[in-house]
Amino acid sequence: MTEPEPDPRRWRALAVCLVAGFMTLLDVSIVNVALPSIEVGIGATESDLQWIVSGYALTFGLVLVGAGRTGDAIGRRTMFIAGVLVFGLSSVAAGLAPSSGVLVAARLFQGIGGGLLNPQVSGLIQEMFTGRERGRAFGLLGATIGVSTAVGPVVGGLIIGLLGVETGWRWIFFVNLPIVVGAVLLALRWLPPPRRRHADQRLDLDPVGVVLLGLGVAALLLPLIERGRGDGFSFPWWTGLVGAGLVAGFVAWEGAYTVRGRSPLVELALFRVPGYSSGATVSAVFFAGFTGIFFVLTIYFQQGLGYSALGAGLMVTPYAAGSAVGSALGGRLVHRFGRLLVTGGLVLSLAGLVAVDVVLTAVDGPSLPWALAGPLLLGGLGSGFVISPNITLTLHDVPVERAGTAAGVLQTGQRIGTAAGIALIGAVFFGLGAASGDLTNAAALAIRVAAAVISLALIASAVDLRTRQQEGRVSPEATDTGKPAQRHTRS
Repeated sequence: MTEPEPDPRRWRALAVCLVAGFMTLLDVSIVNVALPSIEVGIGATESDLQWIVSGYALTFGLVLVGAGRTGDAIGRRTMFIAGVLVFGLSSVAAGLAPSSGVLVAARLFQGIGGGLLNPQVSGLIQEMFTGRERGRAFGLLGATIGVSTAVGPVVGGLIIGLLGVETGWRWIFFVNLPIVVGAVLLALRWLPPPRRRHADQRLDLDPVGVVLLGLGVAALLLPLIERGRGDGFSFPWWTGLVGAGLVAGFVAWEGAYTVRGRSPLVELALFRVPGYSSGATVSAVFFAGFTGIFFVLTIYFQQGLGYSALGAGLMVTPYAAGSAVGSALGGRLVHRFGRLLVTGGLVLSLAGLVAVDVVLTAVDGPSLPWALAGPLLLGGLGSGFVISPNITLTLHDVPVERAGTAAGVLQTGQRIGTAAGIALIGAVFFGLGAASGDLTNAAALAIRVAAAVISLALIASAVDLRTRQQEGRVSPEATDTGKPAQRHTRS
């Protein structure tokens, strides 16, 4: 029997997914440089500014797993479009916000929109691509993640510089609107339609599991994202312990729910899929290290060296360039080298951070940007070899019908890792900087902490590499059947 041809629309569908995903991930960092303008424009307080940033990260992380599970159940195109629409409408509300309270609420809904659509992107890649093509697709996704994180400050600085402090910040939200309209129209045309369920097939979304996991993730994230702003935090440290307890309760509930023959939010068997648990661990720990780098450097360049928001953003563009190149190459090479490529990328990333530390303490004045360009480029290249290949390897053996859930769990780990890393690295930077008044040494020490965190990811990846070598599955080539993705017909 001849296998069906791949869907000819798959690369166009991927382009739609990546542009929408880029839009939501860009909004994680683009707002940072607009905070002073927002403070002037609508009189936002320090607490308001904190929640404009933190609220987005919080709701983004809260809905990821539930959105992935729902997309698996009712159709990824449906959830993708819903997420884009929620994001677009809340972007309009944010841009028109007459007060800081309205802006905070709009950012909360923006985060929900981003959380709804992002797991669908990984799930759709699993659905539409196989073999080497899947690696290339995840390579482009990795480049999107890396570049969107790094260019946010540059784009925000450009918009505010062109349109002014008073109203320029509103346009960092309004620029989303053409993307939203285009994404919805093209998604309806190119994304594969939902599979039809049998009339007797019950839709089971595990509402108790959704609530337990949502409350657990919220309790874990709240003290971290508030502490990461460097302004103190109102949620006590033991809130995180409550969150851990709720997550443990969630795991127990999912096990009992499965025994009863129901369909859980997260099948615990997912963590027994070869490479999934180890890959998710590497992802969470690496995101804790590499996102903290941008947080510290952009603040240091502005507060310590007197750069403008745009100048600070331009300073980290070598990292973005390296990440884009590394992700594109990594997507093509992962099928051949597998976990070895990720481990090597972590070594390059670590080497780049060590070089950044050396440059910060040894070079100053006008030559600093040029001296930092090489180390940041190297670190970004290593990051590109980590992010997209690790996604490919982590999801490689996950059944397609659970791809959205698996992606949601993976991205939730990334969000928790990001919040924890910024809290830790930010605490070191702000604490030492406030105590000594020497922001250069504070930034260098914070970079060393980030390097230590990435070293932990390197250890986890090396252990997984060793396990794969013993089992004879170092790369996807060892297990791939090479079958093409099935063609999808429109309903």
